[in-house]
Amino acid sequence: MKRVFNFSAGLAMLPQAVLEQAQAEMLDWNGSGMSVMEMSHRGKEFMSIAAQAEADLREIMAIPANYKVLFLQGGASSQFAMIPMNLLRGKTTADYVDTGDWSAKAIKEARRFAEVNVVASTKEGNYTSVPAFETWQCSADAAYLHYTPNETIRGVEFPWVPATGDVPLVADLSSTILSRPVDVSKYALIYAGAQKNIGLAGLTLVIVREDLLGETVVGTPAMFDYKIHADNDSMYNTPPTYAWYLAGLVFQWVKQQGGLAGMAAINQRKAEKLYAAIEASGGFYNSPVAANCRSWMNVPFTLANAELDKPFLAEAAQAGLTTLKGHRSVGGMRASIYNAMPEAGVDALVSFMQDFAQKNG
Repeated sequence: MKRVFNFSAGLAMLPQAVLEQAQAEMLDWNGSGMSVMEMSHRGKEFMSIAAQAEADLREIMAIPANYKVLFLQGGASSQFAMIPMNLLRGKTTADYVDTGDWSAKAIKEARRFAEVNVVASTKEGNYTSVPAFETWQCSADAAYLHYTPNETIRGVEFPWVPATGDVPLVADLSSTILSRPVDVSKYALIYAGAQKNIGLAGLTLVIVREDLLGETVVGTPAMFDYKIHADNDSMYNTPPTYAWYLAGLVFQWVKQQGGLAGMAAINQRKAEKLYAAIEASGGFYNSPVAANCRSWMNVPFTLANAELDKPFLAEAAQAGLTTLKGHRSVGGMRASIYNAMPEAGVDALVSFMQDFAQKNG
């Protein structure tokens, strides 16, 4: 068996140690005689798995006691609707920042429920930068402000957290959660799909301040009500149990890496190596993103000669470097270097890029 370095934007790599532990526990978890996939979500075995996973996440993210942690289904895209359903709380307007494809989708969905005020947009610049905070046109009475700290497709990342005062701040952390320390207290709600830095597709994490629960838009289905999920410990219905279990293993792995401070040091180093290789290529490779807001997690780049794209991808795959093709809406290349991508994988990519440029430059 040969493992490749998988640079996919999600589904993404999982830590090898986590996969090996899951493999060892596949048929018999902790002497129960059952696979986690066979357990009742209300049995004592899985209840202990769920409780430990939440405890570990609260520890590594330093989540305050007045926040609920929800393990939900539906992907981050379901949150595009659940957020206005739960957070409008009698108001009619919500503020959104448009910095890429995912924030644009969140805006489109929110317009089903609210008057959306786009406080700033970088669409005209092809989503290659972050709008300066002093240019934002915020509403006088917004229910909340939503932004996407990291745009997975375009590789644009906020290097700062918006200061919204009394307006609740909502963030889609799908592609950056667990990659570095986060001050949860600055946010009213954080949400993240699991398939990048947490674990398996099918699980969505929501961290929400308790005082925002309990007042939904009229007609909100029970499954879209955060309070119902919070009151039932995320088990109002059968949750994605195996994905929850895998997430718990990832949380333990993060702790073993030195927590979020340890992950930040590794992730910053990986990103700096890759961007340095792009900059040092003499124009053979180019980054389309403004230097002050380049993502640590998703690194898009182009080749000056687009005719070399296919040979680049083919030769990279032969070298065990896979899923480097850019998103279909953007083209070029994209290397996603989430937590589970080892530094050796980035080193191998940098070496390949240098050799390819030397042969084809």
